[in-house]
Amino acid sequence: MSEGSCDTEDWRNDAENSKLEQLNQFPDFNNYLIFVLTSLKSEDEPTRSLSGLILKNNVKAHYQNFPPAVADFIKRECLNNIGDPSPLIRATIGILITTIASKGELQTWPELLPQLCNLLNSEDYNTCEGSFGALQKICEDSSELLDSDALNRPLNIMIPKFLQFFKHCSPKIRSHAIACVNQFIIGRAQALMDNIDTFIESLFALAGDEDCEVRKNVCRALVMLLEVRIDRLIPHMHSIIQYMLQRTQDADENVSLEACEFWLTLAEQPICKEALSGHLVQLIPILVNGMKYSEIDIILLKGDVEEDDNVPDSEQDIKPRFHKSRTVTLQHEGGEGEEGEDIDDDEDDDDDTLSDWNLRKCSAAALDVLANVFRDDLLPHLLPLLKGLLFHPDWVIKESGILVLGAIAEGCMQGMVQYLPELIPHLIQCLCDKKALVRSIACWTLSRYAHWVVSQPPDAHLKPLMTELLKRILDGNKRVQEAACSAFATLEEEACTELVPYLSFILDTLVFAFGKYQHKNLLILYDAIGTLADSVGHHLNQPEYIQKLMPPLIQKWNELKDEDKDLFPLLECLSSVATALQSGFLPYCEPVYQRCVTLVQKTLAQAMMYSQQPDQYEAPDKDFMIVALDLLSGLAEGLGGHVDQLVARSNIMTLLFQCMQDTMPEVRQSSFALLGDLTKACFPHVKPCIAEFMPILGTNLNPEFISVCNNATWAIGEICMQMGVEMQPYVALVLPHLVEIINRPNTPKTLLENTGTTFDPITIGRLGYVCPQEVAPMLQQFIRPWCTSLRNIRDNEEKDSAFRGICVMIGVNPGGVVQDFIFFCDAVASWVSPKDDLRDMFYKILHGFKDQVGEENWQQFSEQFPPILKERLSACYGV
Repeated sequence: MSEGSCDTEDWRNDAENSKLEQLNQFPDFNNYLIFVLTSLKSEDEPTRSLSGLILKNNVKAHYQNFPPAVADFIKRECLNNIGDPSPLIRATIGILITTIASKGELQTWPELLPQLCNLLNSEDYNTCEGSFGALQKICEDSSELLDSDALNRPLNIMIPKFLQFFKHCSPKIRSHAIACVNQFIIGRAQALMDNIDTFIESLFALAGDEDCEVRKNVCRALVMLLEVRIDRLIPHMHSIIQYMLQRTQDADENVSLEACEFWLTLAEQPICKEALSGHLVQLIPILVNGMKYSEIDIILLKGDVEEDDNVPDSEQDIKPRFHKSRTVTLQHEGGEGEEGEDIDDDEDDDDDTLSDWNLRKCSAAALDVLANVFRDDLLPHLLPLLKGLLFHPDWVIKESGILVLGAIAEGCMQGMVQYLPELIPHLIQCLCDKKALVRSIACWTLSRYAHWVVSQPPDAHLKPLMTELLKRILDGNKRVQEAACSAFATLEEEACTELVPYLSFILDTLVFAFGKYQHKNLLILYDAIGTLADSVGHHLNQPEYIQKLMPPLIQKWNELKDEDKDLFPLLECLSSVATALQSGFLPYCEPVYQRCVTLVQKTLAQAMMYSQQPDQYEAPDKDFMIVALDLLSGLAEGLGGHVDQLVARSNIMTLLFQCMQDTMPEVRQSSFALLGDLTKACFPHVKPCIAEFMPILGTNLNPEFISVCNNATWAIGEICMQMGVEMQPYVALVLPHLVEIINRPNTPKTLLENTGTTFDPITIGRLGYVCPQEVAPMLQQFIRPWCTSLRNIRDNEEKDSAFRGICVMIGVNPGGVVQDFIFFCDAVASWVSPKDDLRDMFYKILHGFKDQVGEENWQQFSEQFPPILKERLSACYGV
């Protein structure tokens, strides 16, 4: 045993492994291990501890096969030796006890908790500390079980017991006691809630503790209490804030980080503004100070290395990417179709080598959320500091000033506008700083002000910013390349077609970067190219642009193997490019299309083999299939009718039939998007499959999976428009689900409004347009939510077809709209410029209703209208 050659966590060495397996056949082996751990004092501590860790692994793997006598002996020995003089041995025994407990043994080891709690009273420090160590591990691992009836609620005894030890003379014991109680705050354990005032008083008593572990646990407790029992903290809020201001500056970074979380949590509470207003003058400088890189950060970030773009990336530097499945969206009033904006880590993402949460990131995040709470009221406390920071000769301080400026961009934008004409040129100058960390943070901060930059005349700031950012994309430092690429993608999203005059210049830079970038930044470059295509759309479809862009993309495409995950970002990029280039993508579409079909086919085949023989085959990574389906959607959308030949020569419809029934929601989501796109592009190939597809679409109208449901709904609407009256046999399959969704009181907003998708009401309208006799009888059941959700949609084809459907249905069943006619009037008024024949339909319905009820009743009825609605209807339709 004494060589200690085994890897305790996973036995990598097969010979060693089989020897252990043989030894495990002897019940005495585990007795021997516990004996070495607890009794063989002649051995050195590491060997004894190793013996305990081997035993822990055996307990994890084979505990149910231990003979009862052996299990009892191990349990007894653990409890008898929890007070071993060696901290290492005590900790190992604690781990062993927790492992046995988590094997469901808390129920069958009834003496464990009472005995451990009893041992806390021991005069012997080691016994008390060892027992507390074990209890802390049990509280961490089994907090829910301890608060359940299964064990007869031991917490009722344990929590008051722990609270007594907050005053213990040993800091280690005080720290254990708080850590134990802290495990039960977030779950609001009843026993803790019953003792909440004692707990809070005991915490306050420890406020000045000299031990940093104790201070850290006190801060952690207060942050969690802020979330679950703010009512109990409010009376003491002034002094808690004073305490946290001190602790956020604690010399120990673990303490200051825990304390800094307090500001982040407080910012989310309704009382934040009132509670913090008087303290901003102290808090803001503390947060700003916390945003400086520490010396250790700079060493870890290789802050003194300026040029490293020739150094290949190590594979562990590259974070796994997740593909966001295609969600079909509609354009809304007041903005483009917005997909859920994913807010990046509120601080510069290029800190990911340090991606551990640290004081700098926490301070920046706190300043960001507080800026959103206080808005411009924050600026009087910040501006005097900012000037000194931004122009400071020490680069570390200057860098933190640029980070501060970026952190407040969202919340304080209005107040900052007057300073931006002076600040933006300074930041653009910082893009050329000799320090790479200053250049990279300047990229991030400028991206946070991109919206403002784009709102000014292009020559003022957009052009200089773009020129410098493109230079930074080709920087000699990989971190700067990454920050510049991400910032440029943000600028592209804001500027959209404003970039068209510079396309040639932009493409030269991005294409040059292809030859320069190492692995990790290449993946970000794909994103910047895809975003460019999304932003400028068909303007990219120029022979000179296509000749620059496509060769390097296709070269990468040919280099990558089917099982290489780098295909994901490349496929996403090509999907955007295909949609933008439309017919310009034709020369490249055949190999791209074929490969996507192959990826789907391979993945389905592997899934099939895995489901039949899971021991022989690995489960496939379905992301390959999802990304391939999404690129096929991009091709269908971009190439339109040109995709017909490709579909004709492939088995895509058969594959689609399988994908639509996949167990994974994201696969179904992307399949329905593709089905809708193929329906629009080449319906003759889809039509023969409708009878098989419709029941599957019907089953997926389940709002539990919002995006799946949304895409299925959209596909049904597109199919309606192609099928016309032949939709009749399928109305009963889908209509009840659609009506149920539109009436759900808590329907996720995505399905009905606000986040750009409104396919449920649109599809109901389209269904009614092609099959009015079947749908109109249900008019009364959906007309009100239908009108309120479609009034916010911009005029477009989808809205047009949906409203035609409603008008036709009102013609069939006028009674269905009578009670909610005011909602219909409001929805009609939401149109800016309907086509003439649709306007006639509205005119007839409005005048028909008015004639039906008579002049006097109409007057009374229209009195209820908001003035603006009254004016619109009178001006547009003369009612």
